[in-house]
Amino acid sequence: MKPVEGDLLAPKGFTAGTISCGINSPEGSRKDLMVINAGTSVSAAAVFTTNKVQAAPVLLSKQHVQTGMAQAIVVNSGNANACNGETGMRDAREMSRLVADGLGIPSEQILIASTGVIGRPMPMDVIRGGIQKAIARLDPGTDQDSAEAIMTTDTVPKFSAVRCDISGKTATIGGIAKGSGMICPNMATMIAVLTTDVAIAPGALKAALNAAVGKSFNCITIDGDMSTNDTVFLLANGASGHPTITMPSGTDYKSFVKALEFICTDLAKKIARDGEGATKLVEIQVNGARSDEDARTIGMSVANSALVKTAIYGHDPNWGRIICAVGYADADSDPDTIDLFLCGHQLTKDGQGLPLDEPMMRKALEGNEISVVVDLKMDKGKARIWTCDMSHEYVTINAEYTT
Repeated sequence: MKPVEGDLLAPKGFTAGTISCGINSPEGSRKDLMVINAGTSVSAAAVFTTNKVQAAPVLLSKQHVQTGMAQAIVVNSGNANACNGETGMRDAREMSRLVADGLGIPSEQILIASTGVIGRPMPMDVIRGGIQKAIARLDPGTDQDSAEAIMTTDTVPKFSAVRCDISGKTATIGGIAKGSGMICPNMATMIAVLTTDVAIAPGALKAALNAAVGKSFNCITIDGDMSTNDTVFLLANGASGHPTITMPSGTDYKSFVKALEFICTDLAKKIARDGEGATKLVEIQVNGARSDEDARTIGMSVANSALVKTAIYGHDPNWGRIICAVGYADADSDPDTIDLFLCGHQLTKDGQGLPLDEPMMRKALEGNEISVVVDLKMDKGKARIWTCDMSHEYVTINAEYTT
């Protein structure tokens, strides 16, 4: 497995087109719509938000992906098409139909994602022309346009690609993602579009995506909010030429899952690093829990703590806030066994504080990557969670963002 330059066009056989159609900003000021085309019907899988309030594109894509096959994906930024009732569903269906008509295929072969402001009608007058122009621009060239077209409050485009060996053939996985705020997935405003030239049956593809998302996108949090629109799409066209992976088992399947987990984790960490107003990427490793699920619950509790996040922003080695978040998590822990490490320095042993060199710790917390390790010393459960610090800028961004 080897990371390579590229995005969702790194795998063979895919084309993409982007356009600025003026969905939530003057036309031409920023790209806000993209179409990715596999060229034919291919294996498809998706994971969606678990929020009870789900946007129209989520509801429609859930229907379309049930067959395990799709050809194209359309994503817009600037408008979430959420909480718009039947009008929203009608607009989502029209977007699907417009892409399908442009490609000459059934609308059921189209998957849709939207991100942006909730509760505003979709500006279909500009989207109709935008979809036509994006399809006219479909091209196999690799650049950042697709990643930029799905951004909202993101400060940087997020893309990644990796190569792996499958039965002696070189296969590639590529992808783009967006997300900066409202990130606490089981999945949050988080959208990722992944492509691969691996040959894999729909059932095995779905199993692989579920496994990868569980260890990546579902292990990040920025502010504890879950969106109405979270979506991860994955298309696999089989162009690498190896024998088809038909079952979620075996050497080839494991090699694919390993590479898929790598790219999903890379994109997830880029989302966490780009949290609204963030200055630091924070990695929380929980070891010694009763189960992996308990470890994840505890890690998320620490990661979602505003007191922990603001302490890290302020370079304050206030480890009591971390221990407190461990204790109120809905998971087993024993306060008399916890060892806590911050930036590689042990601060507690068996739940009791060790002598603290505060100037040294404050200096360590000035870095842009912070590690927190919580060792519960109870069993073998473990999990790794990513988040960011919380700055004054986070409040400013969200106080000024259009609602």
